Amino acid sequence: MRRTIPRGFTLIELLIVVVIIGLLAAIAIPKFQAVRKKSHRAAMMSDLRNLASLQELHHANTFTFSTSTVDLEFSASDGVTVTVNSADATGWSASATHAALPGGESCAYYQGSATAVAPATVEGQVACSF
Repeated sequence: MRRTIPRGFTLIELLIVVVIIGLLAAIAIPKFQAVRKKSHRAAMMSDLRNLASLQELHHANTFTFSTSTVDLEFSASDGVTVTVNSADATGWSASATHAALPGGESCAYYQGSATAVAPATVEGQVACSF
């Protein structure tokens, strides 16, 4: 008598593989989301620093700061909204938010005689609420 060798995987083997993949996904997804959140926060901070550089260039040429990002030729990163709150010959302030972050998270910057925008408390430094 010949015995036949079963071919393929048993149900138990397939279930074990599915459980292992589920465990790996449960570990990897939260880590990925944390890294993604960090990148969104870094984009807001970077955009405000870039805006500060452009404001300084504009001030050197026109002796005034601008409230128009078009005049400054500034373009924000994807998902980032930068708002220039005030600007005159002696100072300016701006804030930034990201569409993928909770509403309470924002960054701000102010320079010169402009009124500080929360969470900025130190002139010339980007401050964030996270």
